[in-house]
Amino acid sequence: MEKVEKIYTIPLRKEWLKAPKKKRAKKAIKAIREFIARHMKMYDKNLEKIKISEWVNKAIWCRGIKNPPPKITVKATKTDDKVLVDFVGLPKKFKQEESILRKKIEKELKRKEKEEKKKEEKKEKPEEKIEKKEQKIEEEKEKILHKEVLEGDKKLSKVQKRKEQIIHRKVLEK
Repeated sequence: MEKVEKIYTIPLRKEWLKAPKKKRAKKAIKAIREFIARHMKMYDKNLEKIKISEWVNKAIWCRGIKNPPPKITVKATKTDDKVLVDFVGLPKKFKQEESILRKKIEKELKRKEKEEKKKEEKKEKPEEKIEKKEQKIEEEKEKILHKEVLEGDKKLSKVQKRKEQIIHRKVLEK
């Protein structure tokens, strides 16, 4: 079936004035569904097949439940048995909100990318850490061996010094 798109300005005041104040926004949403079902020629009048976009819903509810807008301009797109209701053009307030949301989403994506990079670096780092640990162990072994060699030389020199001292004492005693 073909895709049918139509733009409508839906009068809501006439409908939501019939409802009590605490139910006006709900009545406005229901009025949009009924209007679209009538004008998009949905013969079964099944309101569940009409999907209202997030932005249209926000526009109705932005001023609270008691004071929905008196009229709204929407674009209805009918495919098969379903109808999607969107804004024709987003009002400034919603455009600003949308740009803020996009910025937040972009920041979130950048943050996730950075975290992924850090995870990749961490995956590489254990190999580097192992290499560094091996190098440190080798250096410590060399230091220990070098110290033992030096201490051995010192021990030999102490023994030689003692022998010399003993010889020196004997010479003095004579």
